[in-house]
Amino acid sequence: MLNTTETKITNFFILGFPGLSPEYYGPVSALLFLFYLAITVGNIFILLFVICEQSLQKPSYYIFCHLALTDLLFGNVTLPKAISKYWFNDSVISFYSCLIQMFFVHLIGAAHSFILMVMALDRFIAICTPLHYNSLFSNKTVSVLCGISWLVPTTFMVGNMFYILKIPFCNSNIIVQCYCDHMSISNLGCDLVREVKTVALILAMISLLLPLGFIILSYIVIITVVLRMSSSGGCIKTLSTCTPQLVITGLYYLPRCFYYLANFVGYTFSVPVQIVIVMLYSHIPSAVNPLIYCFQTKDIKEKIKKKFSSWKIHNTTKTV
Repeated sequence: MLNTTETKITNFFILGFPGLSPEYYGPVSALLFLFYLAITVGNIFILLFVICEQSLQKPSYYIFCHLALTDLLFGNVTLPKAISKYWFNDSVISFYSCLIQMFFVHLIGAAHSFILMVMALDRFIAICTPLHYNSLFSNKTVSVLCGISWLVPTTFMVGNMFYILKIPFCNSNIIVQCYCDHMSISNLGCDLVREVKTVALILAMISLLLPLGFIILSYIVIITVVLRMSSSGGCIKTLSTCTPQLVITGLYYLPRCFYYLANFVGYTFSVPVQIVIVMLYSHIPSAVNPLIYCFQTKDIKEKIKKKFSSWKIHNTTKTV
């Protein structure tokens, strides 16, 4: 580590939700634990279901698997410590554990954003050049693109870690958040803070705005192509294949865009409200996405129905 002699902080204190009365610690920890269970069980189910179901091993569902993996990892990186704070009154996290958590928080978030871009590319090719879809977008192609979606943010975060380790920490050790993130940690530095925040902001904007710009452009082209279809029924059917992708993308980007836009126009939230908003838009999509995969994706929904029907028949036969 650089500048170790200037570092006076060995542990950080996770503040969580500021001003929360101890009498609410139980309900808050229970709610966070329910989020954790929903994220873990739902996304593991999607991963195992697609892996075990041979007919679902297609490019679109491989992308869903990568998204489910990011949701699963993000919940497991952030929620256990937040739960233990309110369940066991365990608010202390070591310096390096906090940095490792920060590394994975931003790596997973950026990877999720790039994988959403791959998902938009999948729909773009499937609708705009359907005859070439199988040759252009194979399982191998998806694996390579999703691999790049993990690799690029990893290089970004290695750079971020290098810069944040240059900061001498000599101020408060209180993390004003439910988990360690870049802003919360860098705010505690006593020098080089502006430079580190500028680098982090540039990398964050690349990770968010580049995929978002591509997604918006691709869906504009998709909608234009679909509207030119002569059959209204075909138009609706084609657009319906994009529904899961649009809902998942909207859940990820819309709350973030609203939050950043509100701050940009001068509408500031109090610190407790900011933390609640960040926790909600970070974890609600991770808990809801498996339901979208199951109920908004025709193939997965049909497979689940068949599995449930066969299980029901088997149980009925067994009892008879």
